[in-house]
Amino acid sequence: MTNTPSNDIVTPRLILRVMSNEVIEACLAGNLRIAGRLLGASIPEDLLEHTSSFKYGQQQLNDDPDYLPWSARALILPEEKVMIGLIRFHTRPDPEYLHTYVRDAVELGYRIFKNYRRLNYATEAIKAMMTWAQTEFGINKFVASVSPENKPSLQLATRIGFTKIGEAIDDVDGMEYVLLFERDKKDLLN
Repeated sequence: MTNTPSNDIVTPRLILRVMSNEVIEACLAGNLRIAGRLLGASIPEDLLEHTSSFKYGQQQLNDDPDYLPWSARALILPEEKVMIGLIRFHTRPDPEYLHTYVRDAVELGYRIFKNYRRLNYATEAIKAMMTWAQTEFGINKFVASVSPENKPSLQLATRIGFTKIGEAIDDVDGMEYVLLFERDKKDLLN
């Protein structure tokens, strides 16, 4: 994984590119052609199936411009120049709502579009985001909230090393398991 001057996170198969406020506004307006031009990659219609995270992220950016590097990143296949999903941290590190479970952590969420699932893109993106947060900001505790019905995401989180530390009711998604992963310095090599 490398970081480029444009703040892209580059992995062996992906570019994780911050979605600017302009890109998000175009997505929310349903204009994926303009959003894709601004992003530098085509954006499939799958993106429009769940826009609540964009609204949340846009509010976060309006309230806290320093949230930008933690906000939504498009997962882009560089050769095809197509967005295949997205990943983001819900807030900057150590938000109050996580204090019940853990301190000095950050929660991440991700979504891979239907045609690109089960190809290990999520694993690659999650590990890259955790490495970025650890390298750039010294963050080594990561939380993921996953519905008990979402077996593929639970299996993915378990494979990466997340363990259940609690349960919560999400206003949008209902019951979720709260999962934690702690990295140490040697994990930067993986």
